[in-house]
Amino acid sequence: MKEDFALSTNTIDARMLGKMFLAGARNLEAKKEWINELNVFPVPDGDTGTNMTLTIMSAAAEVGRIENPTMETLAKAIASGSLRGARGNSGVILSQLLRGFTKVIGEETSLTPEILAAAMEKGVETAYKAVMKPKDGTILTVAKEAAARARQLAETADDLQPFLEEIFQCAQETLEKTPEMLPVLKEAGVVDSGGQGYVEVLRGALDAFLGKETAAPIEIPDMPNVPSSGVSRASASVQEEADIRFGYCTEFIVLLENPLKDSQIQEFKDYLGSIGDSLVAVADDELVKIHVHTNDPGKALQKGLEHGQLSRIKIDNMREEHREKLFKESEKAALMQQEEQKAQKEEKEAGFISVSAGEGLKAIFQELGVDYLIEGGQTMNPSTEDMLNAIEQVPAKTIYILPNNKNVILAANQAQELTKDKKIVVIPTQTIPQGITAILNYVPEKDEEENTKSMLEQIGYVKTGLITYAIRDTRIDQKEIRQNDIIGLGDDGLLAVSQDVEQTALDSVAALVDEDSELISIYYGNQVEEEKAEELLAAVQEKFPDCDVELNYGGQPIYYYILSVE
Repeated sequence: MKEDFALSTNTIDARMLGKMFLAGARNLEAKKEWINELNVFPVPDGDTGTNMTLTIMSAAAEVGRIENPTMETLAKAIASGSLRGARGNSGVILSQLLRGFTKVIGEETSLTPEILAAAMEKGVETAYKAVMKPKDGTILTVAKEAAARARQLAETADDLQPFLEEIFQCAQETLEKTPEMLPVLKEAGVVDSGGQGYVEVLRGALDAFLGKETAAPIEIPDMPNVPSSGVSRASASVQEEADIRFGYCTEFIVLLENPLKDSQIQEFKDYLGSIGDSLVAVADDELVKIHVHTNDPGKALQKGLEHGQLSRIKIDNMREEHREKLFKESEKAALMQQEEQKAQKEEKEAGFISVSAGEGLKAIFQELGVDYLIEGGQTMNPSTEDMLNAIEQVPAKTIYILPNNKNVILAANQAQELTKDKKIVVIPTQTIPQGITAILNYVPEKDEEENTKSMLEQIGYVKTGLITYAIRDTRIDQKEIRQNDIIGLGDDGLLAVSQDVEQTALDSVAALVDEDSELISIYYGNQVEEEKAEELLAAVQEKFPDCDVELNYGGQPIYYYILSVE
């Protein structure tokens, strides 16, 4: 039976707000892959949905652990969880919208239209401050218009249902207008992905308020219990593996042909319980989601087929995973011990943290003197929490952070604000080549102000090209692009497109080089054979004899080549 007690009141209490927040998080999570595809550039690196989901799920994990919520405890959980879990620009902006919202609600016992309007306005104000150059047609615009509508309605609102519905409608209408505000969205034929994510959060929250949410609970991950050393974990490993009675973690979804009766659901659960343990079975009229540990996954799947088609089947060998986990934990413990020993050394004046992905690039940054490397970049944006953990590991009074990706800069800035005991300087490098140039121009004899000025100046001379493939048909910069075309993306847009990786790379270099260019650097990824990279090197040297040309193994995913022209 649907809950409708919220519809008869003009206030929202803490329990209902928590329910609405979790429903908003769940809805965003359900739509994340679709939101990822709303990328202006048709490349395999769309991660807005993932970043926003990881951000809000970090807060959801905190909220889900509150047994008897109050506005104060909810506000703290939402603000802290989203702030530290924030990833990517969209995730950071979402965390700031939530942070501002919670500043207003934290001292309240219940929420009225007036308070909700004030909280939304504070959220928008906080988020705008976090972005150096806000643009119309983004998540900020959608949130701003929704807050403005809330303020307009609040003074005369005497019923929360139409109040909330009109706010959502305003957000939806604003989202649909974003292509008219940003020409790149219009040309690509998409709405703003961050704005879409924000709308999905509002949609889920509104549905929960109206009692429309599905029976499926939000999946809140358990926080790992990190051991103080690797020794105690290793000594228990044999017993733990023996305790794994059922060896296969089996997950799947049954797309129901007909809704199941309660008796049928119970019979399904009883059967799965007879062949395994750790059973979680969640059902609604359209599907059943199953998680079970068993020694015979085939029997579980066969039972599911009796009720409909199967989807999203995932089977993991837990004993094998356990051994791999122990190995990784022992490695991690050894690294932690090394870092602890390092931290005990005398604190130096300056240190570096860099973000990159790929063994070759990792080696390059280490050779240049980076103290701590955060694995990440495109599609793997590190969180604010990752930044804070890295900062703790670097024994230096001043720490320079090189994000090396425009979608990581805001998370770095957020870590900077949260760090009080060290001087944190974020050099806003948007690409790997900019990061390499920045650290190359660091001079230990200069002070922080001089070095910062020099690095900022030098990265401005770096032009970058990224070679990857198109995941869909689209049109960019008046050029038609077909799925699987090889495309070169520059700092300001499309550089080249063809059906050949090396040809696109060569054409992209040509688009970047001008009469002032002196150095061309090529970093080839983990999908490129060294022989092909050598052929590209020779072609570039032949075409641009007046430039020095360097070839390096980057080992990066996603991009066949990263190109740099200085």
